[in-house]
Formats: sequence, C-alpha cells, structure tokens
Amino acid sequence: MLQQNLRHPIVLVALLAISVFVSFGVYKFGLVFAILTAVAVVAIPVACAIIAYPAVGVVVTLVAAYLIMWVIRFGINFPLGTIMDGLQALCLFGFFLRMKREQNWVIFKNPISYVIVAWIIYNFIEVANPWAASKLAWVYTVRSVALVMLMYFIFSYQIRTVRFIKFILKLWILLAVFAAVYAIKQEFFGFAQFELDTLQDPETILLYFIDGRWRKFSIFSDPVAFAYNMVTASMLCIALMWGPISFIKKLILGCLVLLFWVTMLYSGTRGAYVLVPAGLAMFALLNLTKRILIMGIVGALFFVGLIFVPTSNPSIKRFQSAFAPSEDASFNVRKMNQKRIQPFILSHPIGGGLGATGIWGQRFSPGSFLATFPPDSGYVRVAVELGWIGLALICTLMFVILREGIKNFFAIHNPQLRSICLGMVLVVFCLHIGNYPQEAIVQFPSNIYFYLAVALINVCYRIDQETQAALHSEAQLLKNTPNPI
Repeated sequence: MLQQNLRHPIVLVALLAISVFVSFGVYKFGLVFAILTAVAVVAIPVACAIIAYPAVGVVVTLVAAYLIMWVIRFGINFPLGTIMDGLQALCLFGFFLRMKREQNWVIFKNPISYVIVAWIIYNFIEVANPWAASKLAWVYTVRSVALVMLMYFIFSYQIRTVRFIKFILKLWILLAVFAAVYAIKQEFFGFAQFELDTLQDPETILLYFIDGRWRKFSIFSDPVAFAYNMVTASMLCIALMWGPISFIKKLILGCLVLLFWVTMLYSGTRGAYVLVPAGLAMFALLNLTKRILIMGIVGALFFVGLIFVPTSNPSIKRFQSAFAPSEDASFNVRKMNQKRIQPFILSHPIGGGLGATGIWGQRFSPGSFLATFPPDSGYVRVAVELGWIGLALICTLMFVILREGIKNFFAIHNPQLRSICLGMVLVVFCLHIGNYPQEAIVQFPSNIYFYLAVALINVCYRIDQETQAALHSEAQLLKNTPNPI
C-alpha cells in the first residue's frame, strides 16, 4: 500500500518539488539552510506529538532541560533558550486542548496552586514597577521566574499513573548518572576543547580555578547547578531505597548515591555540601524509628569525622571549609553586600524590578545602582528585585509546598507512592535551603525539575486517594451484594 501511494503522480511531483527547493536552498544559503531543514523535518513531527500525546511533551521537556546547557556550551550560534520556551508553549497548548475536552479544574484546587497563581500574578504586576530601570529586563527575566511555573500545572494534570511516574524517575536518575560519569571524565581526563573555549574569560577563571584545580560543571551551566543536581538525585535515590523494592535495586540505588556524592565534590560548591546532611536530617525526621535514629547517629559521626579529619585532598579540604563559613572570605563579602542592600529592600516594598541585578541588570540598565549589586542568593535576588513583599510571597510558597508535602507523605497509604512523595519533599527541601547561598531554582534543569517535584507531591496523593476510593467502592459493592447461598 505504501509503495503504491509513493508511486502516485501527485506524490512524485511533490517530492520532486521539495527536493528542488531544498537543493536550491542549500546552494543559495549553504550549510545553515541544510541544518535548518533537517531540524524542521524532526521538529514538526515532534511538535505534533507533544501536542497530541502529553506524555511525549513531558518526557521531551525533561530531557531537553537536562541537556540544553551542555548543547549550548558546544558554541552553537542559535538562541537555544527559545527552544525550551517553545517546548513549554507546546506543552501548555496541549494542556489547554485537553482541559477544554475534560474540564477538570478540581485537581488544581489546593494551597500550592493558589500560591503559585498569586506569585505569577505578582510577577506580571512588576512590569509596572515605578522603580524599575528597564522594562526590557522584565521581559527577559519573567520567563525564568514566573512562566516556568506553569510547568507545575502541566505536570500536575498530565502525569496520571504510577507507571508514568516510575518512568519519569528512572529517566531522572539515568540523566543524573550520565552527568556524574561526564564529571568523572572531566576530573580525570580534562575538559574538551569546546569546554576550554568557554573558560577563557578572566572572571570565569577566577570562579572556576581554585586552589590549583578546576571546579567541574559536567553538562550543566556552572559548578553550582551541577552540585545541586547531584544532591537532589542522591536524595531521590535515598527515598526510593526506603520503598518496597528488591534488595538488588536498593544496592544499585545505594551505589548511585555514593556516585553522586563523590562527583558532587568535584564541583567545589560549598553550598551543596551542607545540603547533604540537611537532606538526611529531614529524611530522619520524617522516618523517625529506632533504626533510623541509630543510622542517623552513625551518619552524623561520619560527617563530623570528615569535617575535622586532617587531609591533603583538595576536594575534601574544600568540603571541610563549607562548615566554617566565618573563615571564608567570599562568605564574609556576601554578608557585607547583603547588609549594604538592606536599606534599599526596606524602602522599596516591591523592589527595583525584575532583572535589575545580575546579567540582565548589567545589560539593560548598566548605569543603575542595582546593576552593580551581586545577589549571590536566590532569596536576596527576590528581595532586591521584588521587594520584601515578593520575599514574603516566595517564602510562603516554600512553606506551603513543604507543609503539603509532609502532610501528604503521612496521608498516603501506598508505600511506593509514599516513598516517591518523600523523595520529592527532600528535593524541594534541599533546593529551598540551597536557594539562600546560591540561586538554586532559576537555571536549567533545576527550575523544571523543581516544579516536577512540587507537582508529584500532589500527584502521588491524588493517585493514592483515587486508589483508596476505588477499593472502598469495591468493598462496599461486595458488602451489599447478597450471598447466593
């Protein structure tokens, strides 16, 4: 049948016209046209699949978010960030199409959704901030701090089965393993040439080359993003180990935890080192048993010993310095900067406008006071750009997410869903703590995976409640069925 259709005169004429068009385009515009044509051939079917099949959109977005910064580092002269915007837009379009057909808004009637909507609205109101030095900075920044939050609603609605959740978590762990192995390659075999080309800037060298060695960043934008993703992946594995899985799988997950922790040390990110004991402490509090208490004491003794043991290993020495911040010159500089900016925060309740600091501030308002201020913290940036009102709102959001996550963890009956919910709580908690010393949830892939974790907190609870309701209905039906004997 296919061969007969291909032999149809109209099909042959169409194929001939396309081949002539592509040939002329390559002749006229060169390799760029050929690459764009190849991308279009792949992109159009993928775009259709994302809209028609929500699971495809979720998976493609998660994979792209994890690899996008690595691809950008290759030096491709194309605004690849717009590809992520396009993927999110396609997912959102597919979401609204499905919502139009099903009209099921009930699943969004929860505290997390309400606060996220309030945060998005507040960020859009910021476009009228009278203290903002640049409206264009708002345009570039609102995508990463507000629009990306829409992925929470997409994940919450499109992820509906335990099977799909398990696939997503396996994909997450697999991507993290790839990142860890790539960091090992960087540690023992050095950077690739395309990576060395991105390390020529004097400021980059100052940040990445410390104590005679390069900090590793794996496939991510910087060492901080790499370290934080290793921490979150390790917390996910620890939570899954506590679920109803076989001993072999627990052993594999345990080995992966060690892999993530070791490669995390290559990043030289001291803020991430503190997240490991913090995450383990939260895990122990939520699973407080005699066994956990003993393991917690042993783990605490191990960390204390690691902090104070004499060593010549540069990675271990930098790990130890994370627990003595007062002796760290960069930490003291950050404290001074934060003290210096406090009067501005107190006198500007809605801040100086989105994008007023950092890269966008230097680009769009280079002469302003805030453009020269280095926030060096996700929460400090919010306080400066969105004011103390914005800071109160983002802290409320974090509180509500963690409260709902802990509440759902204790309410879920299914042990598998319970362990997954626990993993998501640990991921959110670690990124929440890590957002103070660094900017933890504005860069790919952490911004996407953070809202995946937030969504799964509610999805796990919803699936468990639906399962329990079905079992209850089945039990009631059996109870009301008359005995034939």
